[in-house]
Amino acid sequence: MSKPESISPPADTMRERAGNSRAKMLFLVSANRWYIAGILAAIPFVVVVAAGAFLFDSPQDTLTTDTVRPLFQTIFLAIVTSVVLALTIGQLILAEEMGALGEQRERMEDEIAFRKDVEESSDIGVSPSTPAAFLQTLIAGVNHDASDLGEIIDDESNREAATQITEFVTVVTEHGEKITDDLANAQFGSFNVISAVLDYNYSWKIYAVRRLRHEHEADLEDDDHEAFEELIDVLTLFGPALEHFKSLYFQWELVNLTRAILYTAIPALVVSIATVLYLSPNVLPGAALGVDSMVWLVSASATFALVPFFVLASYVVRIATISKRTGSLGPFILRDSERTTAIDWAE
Repeated sequence: MSKPESISPPADTMRERAGNSRAKMLFLVSANRWYIAGILAAIPFVVVVAAGAFLFDSPQDTLTTDTVRPLFQTIFLAIVTSVVLALTIGQLILAEEMGALGEQRERMEDEIAFRKDVEESSDIGVSPSTPAAFLQTLIAGVNHDASDLGEIIDDESNREAATQITEFVTVVTEHGEKITDDLANAQFGSFNVISAVLDYNYSWKIYAVRRLRHEHEADLEDDDHEAFEELIDVLTLFGPALEHFKSLYFQWELVNLTRAILYTAIPALVVSIATVLYLSPNVLPGAALGVDSMVWLVSASATFALVPFFVLASYVVRIATISKRTGSLGPFILRDSERTTAIDWAE
């Protein structure tokens, strides 16, 4: 069984590992959701205006009261449904926060116990209270244990395992320093914290260090085994921490989504009602930029009335993308792009 000469880690960022372009990731997760909702609204507006300008010789014959009113009545009912959906989401979030005293105390004890585990593994007195600083501390603990492992291996450089393990330690520490820098000014509630930690492929690191230990087990001494075990222990703490902060972030996002739908639903309802009650073929005569004014009016009214759905779509796309990118907890690698022959040499 041949061993590779060097470590070949997956890419440093989630975008590169997923094989997506920067523009696609900007649309899916990184950009402000209001901007994305605006883009989603602009597309149907342009399409409808273009259709009204080029496909119909006489838009007044098409945009009659009998055709427009049923459309906006349907939109009105859909807006009411979206408001009900927003209230349902709010109730679900509230249900997560409610619980008996015993349940709340158990949650508190679990969180304190986890913080103590991180403090012991990272060899610090008290772990930071903010999510970004807490994750920085956790990554610093990984880098510290990885450096200790590298020093032990360097002291016994005559062994065949030394080169490969040292390269792995370099990969882990350099990537950890990059993620730590990304977390430096990140504030929880924005996407910056989650974006940074999603780039930290802890699953590959856990799998890689366990495979390295197994492959070179015959060459390792007691101190080596202990160093490997300490590195694995601190890496396994990163998964629960990521899932915890991801859950909190999803709650924040769903709250923001609920508020955004409510904020946009009220003006959308007003526009829909006004269009149903007051729209007539002669309400806006003439043309603008060569397009009949009725086309502009109906297109703008319909697009504005659908803004709550565009807002919903923009938030759901981000939440769904993050959920897909973090669908595995632990040393499971779901994407082929994250696997490397430098570690999977036994296959």
